[in-house]
Amino acid sequence: MNFELTIAPLNDIKSDLQIIMVVENDLKHSFIHDKKLLKKAGFKGGQDETVLFLEHDRLYVGVEKISGANIRTATASAIRALASTKYKHISIASYMNSEKCTAMLRAMVEGFILGAYRFETYKSEKSINPVKEITISLEEYHGYTLNIDVCAQTLNRAQIVAEATNFTRDIVNTTPDDCYPDVIAQIADTLAKENGLECTVLKPKALKKEKMEALLAVARASRHKPRVIHLAHKPENPKAVISIVGKGLTYDSGGLSLKPGDYMVTMKSDKSGGSAVLGIMKAVSDMNLPIEVHGFIGAVENMIGGDAYKPDDVLKAKNGKTIEVRNTDAEGRLVLADVLAYAQQEVKADYLFDFATLTGACVVGVGNYTSGVMGNSDIPKNLIIDAAQSSGELVTKLDFNRYLKKTLKSEIADICNISNTRYGGAVTAAMFLSEFIDDAHKDKWAHIDIAGPAFVEHVWGENPHGASGAGVRMMVRLLEKLTQHKV
Repeated sequence: MNFELTIAPLNDIKSDLQIIMVVENDLKHSFIHDKKLLKKAGFKGGQDETVLFLEHDRLYVGVEKISGANIRTATASAIRALASTKYKHISIASYMNSEKCTAMLRAMVEGFILGAYRFETYKSEKSINPVKEITISLEEYHGYTLNIDVCAQTLNRAQIVAEATNFTRDIVNTTPDDCYPDVIAQIADTLAKENGLECTVLKPKALKKEKMEALLAVARASRHKPRVIHLAHKPENPKAVISIVGKGLTYDSGGLSLKPGDYMVTMKSDKSGGSAVLGIMKAVSDMNLPIEVHGFIGAVENMIGGDAYKPDDVLKAKNGKTIEVRNTDAEGRLVLADVLAYAQQEVKADYLFDFATLTGACVVGVGNYTSGVMGNSDIPKNLIIDAAQSSGELVTKLDFNRYLKKTLKSEIADICNISNTRYGGAVTAAMFLSEFIDDAHKDKWAHIDIAGPAFVEHVWGENPHGASGAGVRMMVRLLEKLTQHKV
């Protein structure tokens, strides 16, 4: 889709169709031309409710109140409603909640791009999005006067982050037979070449040299050898240095602690954290943010076989700590333990974040749509929560406590890879990871469990069936905010 900004009033734009938002069920606004028809159609003006009047080439969509989240899902619903039509060029006015803030414009553009997404790689007949051109009038709902140059910059950033999110969705949705560790490395290498990033890929010999024995154990039974990937965006005089680590389990069978059959379905999504890192690095480099960002991915496949690692094994992680394995399906934390240690060795960061589809317990605790953020300090956790609110992603804080820490105690090693209680699994998994954070990064680190929103098998908000690209928008927003403030 191509976007165009214009100072021309909405009714002066020659387009195939107008999209008009009905805000707070206000049918008296001058944008609304079909008041009687809307009442006759039973239109209630509920959030994301749509009605299409073909005879007038107008689509109405309800918005409870003007906010980024509401505008984003409304435009996503609107673009979906047009999927089976023949409209190629659509137009829409601007809807802001402030004359100086263009966040609503960003939400609008993101909603169009994210809502139009389809993953049809494996379908013999592919649908075609009819909408090719979207013209946005700077005629504003409240009558605000908008700066076209500022709006153009906002539109550009919205396109970049939405396209990076869709890029991430494509990787997550790709099947494990087509997307294994070496493929992830190839995607990273191509991205680096296209976007001017530095790229380092560690293969098994290098991983052995780096003493990543926990990660290597997880990968041992797979025919696909593991990779650890390091991408770097290094502008001159960066305002901050940030490291982001992603869990890239390209498939997780559970290992010898085998998952039930229905739990194996959708396990291609276990690479969502690593895929998010790729999307974040794409957006950061496309925007050329004045901030140094390092992305690390542990790309591994957890399979079964005669060489599989086993419950009762004791593994030695990169930082020297020994781990008693009591469940081979708690493998993501083993991979992250080594990659986190490697990231801290390679980069002394102002902040360190990791993204992972780590625990079903997080989904049980906060639902399908919300990520859990954990860590030792409120400072990085609050950065994530603030950025998530701005970006439209849902995040909640889950606190550590000393009583749960005791449940990870091992009698034969430094720590156990699962707790001795079935409760608080998201927190105990994060507390396990905290054992692999060094003193220099202890209060600079936050773990984000995206197990819920990363992959949902139905449409929700601006997200499609399948991969959502969870983590990309919130982290890019956080990085943008860091460029505006001294760290």
